[in-house]
Amino acid sequence: MTRVLPYGDRAFLLELDDVQQVIGHHAAIVAAAPAGIVDLVPAARTILVQVDLSVRPLHEVAREVAALTPLSADDERSAPVLEIPVRYDGPDLAEAAAAVGVEVDELIRRHASQTWVAAFTGFAPGFAYLLGEEEWEIPRRASPRTAVPAGAVALAGPFTGIYPRESPGGWQVVGRTDVALWDLARAQPALIVAGQRVRFRADR
Repeated sequence: MTRVLPYGDRAFLLELDDVQQVIGHHAAIVAAAPAGIVDLVPAARTILVQVDLSVRPLHEVAREVAALTPLSADDERSAPVLEIPVRYDGPDLAEAAAAVGVEVDELIRRHASQTWVAAFTGFAPGFAYLLGEEEWEIPRRASPRTAVPAGAVALAGPFTGIYPRESPGGWQVVGRTDVALWDLARAQPALIVAGQRVRFRADR
């Protein structure tokens, strides 16, 4: 069920039931490109929609956006896929594999064989919460690390994330990549934005 909630005089929130609905509705908004929208900020269960009131009234955009039919996974498969090479040598590989109930090699195979979608971004500039095709739930570390290196590929809950810079973190680190996730010299500093499809390539 889609709910429209007020958010100041230039924006509104779409509240949805779960993150899969957020992904589908966000993709539908991007595809439809309704006039007047200047920014979209998806989260775990909401999408913030900012509107230019000189183009259209807020209530008109809200009505159009709420009525959109979310795109399905089949609809989204035509979107470009970003490939990221990963060295699967992280210190938490064994623990993450045990959480899924498989051997380390099988965890690597399954992680690299599925397509991930950036559901939303946050935590740090360039950090994307990637949701995969498999439904697994990996617990965070009992004791977070004070410093996780930039490029660390890590798992927590149903998500994969790549640390764009060194920072504290409690996710299970399974590998690392040399790809720059955040670069102010690029026209779009964030390599992965909401809706981006990602595949990991084992590089070891």
